[in-house]
Amino acid sequence: MSDNHLRLGVNIDHVATVRNARGGAYPDPLRAAKLAEEAGADGITAHLREDRRHISDADIDGLMEVLSVPLNFEMAATDEMQKIALRHKPHAVCIVPEKREERTTEGGLEVAREENKLAHFIAPLRDVGCRVSIFIAADQRQIEAAHRIGAEVIELHTGAYCDAFSEGREDDAAWELEALRQMSTFAHSLGLEVHAGHGLTYDTVMPIAAFPEVRELNIGHFLIGESIFLGLDPAIREMRRLMDVARA
Repeated sequence: MSDNHLRLGVNIDHVATVRNARGGAYPDPLRAAKLAEEAGADGITAHLREDRRHISDADIDGLMEVLSVPLNFEMAATDEMQKIALRHKPHAVCIVPEKREERTTEGGLEVAREENKLAHFIAPLRDVGCRVSIFIAADQRQIEAAHRIGAEVIELHTGAYCDAFSEGREDDAAWELEALRQMSTFAHSLGLEVHAGHGLTYDTVMPIAAFPEVRELNIGHFLIGESIFLGLDPAIREMRRLMDVARA
C-alpha cells in the first residue's frame, strides 16, 4: 500500500441506532463491520457513549474479537471509558466531547482549557499501546494544545464545512475548507498525524481527501443512510472511489 493511500474508517454507530429502535438484535453492527471490511474499509470506528444510545459494551467486546482491521474506539474523557479502553487496548482511541442532550457530536474537544487533565487521562492509554487521537476544530490553539499533551493524532471536525455546503452557503463553505486546509498543514508540521471526519458525503469528501497531510477519513452516518438505498458494500465502494480519485 502506497504512502499516499488515504485510509477510510467506517463508523457503524447508526447500525446500532436502528437495532436499538426495536430493542432486538437486528441489524447487527458486527455484521456491518465485517461487510465494511470486505468493501474496502481500512478500519472500523465505534463510539461508546455514556448513555449507550447506539453502540453497546457487548458490541465493543464483539468487535475486538472479530475485526481484522483496526478498531478506532471513540469515547469521552471519563474514568468509565478509560477503564474500558485499558481493558480492550484497541488500536486507536479517539477522545471526543460528549453531551447527553446532543443528537451527535456537535463540535471539537476543548483541549486548551483542559490540558493538564487530558494529559494525565491519555498517558495510561498510550502506555498500553493505544494510538491516541483528539477530535478538535480546525483551530491552531487547540492543535497546539493537543500536541503538548502528547496526542499522536488529531481528527479535524469537518461538520461546519459540510453544513455550510449542504445549506448552500458557498462563502462559508469555502472559508471552512480553507481553515481545514491550513490547519491540516499546521498540524502536520508539528509531527501530528492528521485525520478528518463528521458529516462527510459524496458531495463534500473530495476536497478534504485531496489534502496531502490527511491520512484518514472517518465516515459513518452518511454511509449507513446511503446503504438503505444502495446497500452497504456499494455505498462504501463509491466513497472509496471518490477518495482515491481526489487523492490521485
